[in-house]
This record gives sequence, structure tokens and C-alpha cells, in this order.
Amino acid sequence: MAEQELVDKIQAMVGREYGRVYAWDRVNAPMIRQWCEIMGIQNPLYTDPAFARAQGHADVVAPPGMLQVWGMGGLDQENFPEGSSKENNFEVLKVIEPYGYPAVVAVNSDLHFDRPVIAGERLYFSSKLDSISEEKTTPLGTGFFVTVLMTYFSQGENGAADEEVGRQLFRVFKFRPAQRPEAAKPADKKAEAPKAKRPLPGKSDDTRFFWEGCESGKLLIQRCTDCQTLRHPPAPVCIKCHSFEWDTLEASGKASLYSFVVMHYPEVPPFDYPNPIGLIELDEGVRLIAGLVGVEPDQLQIGQRLQVEFQRFDDRQTLPQFRPVG
Repeated sequence: MAEQELVDKIQAMVGREYGRVYAWDRVNAPMIRQWCEIMGIQNPLYTDPAFARAQGHADVVAPPGMLQVWGMGGLDQENFPEGSSKENNFEVLKVIEPYGYPAVVAVNSDLHFDRPVIAGERLYFSSKLDSISEEKTTPLGTGFFVTVLMTYFSQGENGAADEEVGRQLFRVFKFRPAQRPEAAKPADKKAEAPKAKRPLPGKSDDTRFFWEGCESGKLLIQRCTDCQTLRHPPAPVCIKCHSFEWDTLEASGKASLYSFVVMHYPEVPPFDYPNPIGLIELDEGVRLIAGLVGVEPDQLQIGQRLQVEFQRFDDRQTLPQFRPVG
């Protein structure tokens, strides 16, 4: 259990705001080109100035996913240009570490873009320590989820006002690594550790119908009985008319791949890696997240057609997975 002294210290830091951190360089074509090469992106909007200008931009556009890149400090993560805030928005990690939580891993990053960022702009960001979870235990170990919010601005030129261009939620896990079992000695081979099982999903009165449907081989989507709006994830109130009345619709399971990620590391038992996860758009018009099966990660394509299939895991849960068709 975390010491109360540590909990008091870090919770007192929640809400702390940090000043500007400037980018070392203006948004520039060489960095954009290199990023696109590494990511395998071939979009002339990012690399061809003439094409970008024909689309109404002053120069090449930076890929939205690069927003965080412009504000990074480099190998020395606290090395920023003159005028930048000397306070680190993740200073709380240094407070947690002496209490026996040496490891850190990025968990997730949510980005919102207000407009395209164009070569030649000078960016900076400000940040806020949004939240710190209570102590949590995961397969990686025990620690705290730390969430920081960052707001990115384009610095105004010739007296123009600065303009907000995007926002980012960035979350890390600061933790004490789980103790790994010692390698079994020859005489102990029979006493092998039990195979890890998939974690069970959280169930509530709002979501229980979905998991029960999966057990029956049905993909059930919540539907408002007043306005017929479908919604997923399930919720107690209709997002359109605010009615509390709902039933379910059995989806056909036909879908297309709206987006996807391929998880490589850290490898957490019992999942297989690389592990492709898709944002699935059902033909009925709602989206859900599910595993992708029957396809190599490098063969995944946005828009490809999918069909649901239900797989039983550990003889205790049934999950919808999606397989490419056609």
C-alpha cells in the first residue's frame, strides 16, 4: 500500500499549471519529411509545397500526429529553449519515485486538433497536472496513473495574437514492477506457474446485456426506444433525446475498419503479440473497439470489410472479434 505521506503529497499537486514550453525549431519541411518516411505516410499535402498551396495552404502541412513532436526536448528531456518554463509538467514522477516506484510507461495519448499546422509556424505549449489515480495494481506492477493536459499554441507574428492549435491528454503509469517468478529448477519443472487468464470486463446494469449477448453469440447494440438512436458504449441516457428508455438491436456483425493500432510492447500475458486492435464501424452506424483476427498487421487497411465472430477465452468469457472478409 502507498504511504499516506506520498498520497498527500501527490494529490496536493493535482491541478498545478505549468508555463510555456517553446519548440526548439519552427515547423519545418525536413522534419515533416523524415517523420513521414519513418511512419510510411505518402501524402503530398505533407511533402509537396505546390500541392499544399493548391489546397489553400501557405506551405506544406504537418501531419496532425506530429503535434507533440514539436514540443519535445530531445534526448535531454528537460532541455528547452530560452524562455521556456523551468518546471516539468511531470515533476510529480520525481516525487513518487523515491517511495519505491522506479519504472514508468506511457499508457495513452488523446489528441485534438483545432486546425492544420503549417511549415514556418513557431509552437509552444502550456500544461496542467489533471489527475493522479489511487494506487493501482496491473500485470506490469503497482503504482499510479498520472494524467497531464497540454494545450498547444502557434505564436503570433507581427503583433498578431497567439492561436490555439490543439490539445493533448497524456497519461503514464509510474510503478513498482511486479516481481517475476524465478526460473524453475530441473526438479521443480512440475510446479509451473498457472497460465495467465484474460482479465474479465467490468459489468454494470448498463453493460450487462452486451456481455450476455456475446455469450449467446449475439452482438447487441443499445437503442433508444423513443427516438431509435443507437449508442455504444452503452449509457443510461440517450445521447440525442435524453430519454432513459431503451432496448437492444442485434447487429448484423458486418462492419468496416475505421482505424486500428498494433500493440507490440509491453507484452502482457496472456495476449499474443503483435496484437492488432481495431476501431470497428458497424453497418448499423456505431463504432466499437475489438480485436482483429485472421490477418497479418501489415495487411490491415482502413475501410476494409469485416465480419464479427465470437471467441471463447479461458472458458469464462466470450468476446466479439472481427475478421476481414472478401
